[in-house]
Order: sequence, then structure tokens, then C-alpha cells
Amino acid sequence: MDKFAAIHAFVQVVEAKGFAAAARDMGMSRSAVNKLVISLETELGAQLLQRSTRKVTPTATGTAFYERCLGILANLEEAELAVSQTQVEPVGPLRINAPMTFGTMHLGPILADFMAQYPGVQVQLTLEDRFIDPLAEGFDLTVRIAQPQTSLQLVVHELAQLNCLLCAAPEYLWHRGIPRSAQDLGNHNCLAYGELSGRHEWVLSNGNKENRVTVTGSMCSNNGEVLRDASIRGLGIVLLPQFIVKQSLACWDLQEVVLDYQPQALSLCVIYPINRHLSPKVQLLTAFLQKRFERLFTP
Repeated sequence: MDKFAAIHAFVQVVEAKGFAAAARDMGMSRSAVNKLVISLETELGAQLLQRSTRKVTPTATGTAFYERCLGILANLEEAELAVSQTQVEPVGPLRINAPMTFGTMHLGPILADFMAQYPGVQVQLTLEDRFIDPLAEGFDLTVRIAQPQTSLQLVVHELAQLNCLLCAAPEYLWHRGIPRSAQDLGNHNCLAYGELSGRHEWVLSNGNKENRVTVTGSMCSNNGEVLRDASIRGLGIVLLPQFIVKQSLACWDLQEVVLDYQPQALSLCVIYPINRHLSPKVQLLTAFLQKRFERLFTP
């Protein structure tokens, strides 16, 4: 079996939503396309397509495999073009995952500029605040705001450092008092990022000294804008990246809380599977983001 031919046939069937339409697009007979897909399913030991007399749809396994196949075929196309020295610009799909707030405020507009410069690239941007596995979920590149971690299977590339601030509504601080030390946070309602069942720890520092403070509060969320808005309403103290609270501080909806220990900066990183490190699309986008975010976040 020609595996690449079978993969190409499978992708065409999914996109055409049927064997007949895929066969017409490929200039092949319907039976030949069907044979390729059946051979692929047999080798994988999994059903990729749900067939009926009216339509053909991918199974859950087929959908996941289809997403991976798009990257495989795009990378193959890029490799062929590079060898023949005919590639002028990067082409093909680029699947990106990023946090919701950061994506809407900063990443979306920059990606639009990137696509204007490289019109052959088709971007699929998924915004969500949960931590995802780029390998398992088939993303070419993931943008994350966190302390960078090393991995043998992933490349972690830092783009910029993002300052974080402790903030609360002036009304809250008037009623509850202004904390002066890290330990004072134990007497306050702290709105943390995460889940109710989890232990919330804020990492603060003073020079080379680190202070990990366990905080509690009446609300937590996996979205920074939700926490910011709750704090504006006087619910409690938040620790958030500066870009989320900057406007609220400027109009005095929030007030910065300055302690003896201050929040540590977080890394704005791009993360991609090790097998993507030679992809022109990934390398070009990484360099593009590096330049734009250094300009945006460097004091």
C-alpha cells in the first residue's frame, strides 16, 4: 500500500464528504479511492469513516487522524517544494492554540498581519484557557503564558516576559484594609486562577528570595478577564498579567497592591512539537511573534 496515497485519499473523502466527489477531484475511480481508504483503516486497525447510503462522515478517531494528516501532507508539500527550489512563500494549514484573553487582545490582530504577509498560509486559531497537549491534540504551535518547562518532545521558545500585578478595587481595600506583606494575603479574599478543588499558591519574590503564599477565596476561574471583573466589583484581590488589568488601573477601577514581596513575571512562550522545528511556517511565525511581542511588552 502506498501510505501517502492512502492518506491523501482519506483526506479528500473527508473534505468532499463522499467517495464519489473525492474520486472526481482526484481523477480516480470510486472503487480505487475506497480501496485506498480501506487499506489504511486495515493497517491502522481502526475505523476512520462512518459510511451510509446518504453520506460519509469521519468517526472520532477519523477526525483526530484527519487533523494530523493535514499537517503531514502540508509538511510533505513544503519539503517537495524546498527540494525543487520552487517555494517562495510558506503554504498550507497552521493550527494554533492560545489563551482566550491574550488571543483576543493581542494574538488575533498580529496573526491577521502575518496572514497578510503570507497569504498562502491558512490559520486555524483555537482559543481556550485550559492547558492542552500539543502532541495529542495535533496543534502545530501553542502560545502559553506560564513558567516555561522543558520537554524532550516539545520545543519551548520564550517570546517575552510579562509583568504580573496584585490588584483590588479601591472599595474592597477601603473596607478590608490594604495588605502590606505577603503574609497579610492570608487575611484577604484572593481570587485565584484554577479550580475550587485545587490548592492555590501565589509565587512572590524579593530579589533572590522567593515566597510561596497559599491563598484562599470565594471564587476562582480559568479566565483572567472573569477574575479581573470580579475584583472590580469588590470581591477580592487578584494576581494577573499586567496586560489584563492595565486599563482598569488607568481608570481607577482597580488599584495596585504593593507588598514586601512582588509577583514574579511570567514567560510568554510558543510551544511546538520537536518534529515541527524545521517547518517554515512555524519558524516564520515564531520569528514574527518574537519581533512583535518584544516591541509590545519590552519597557
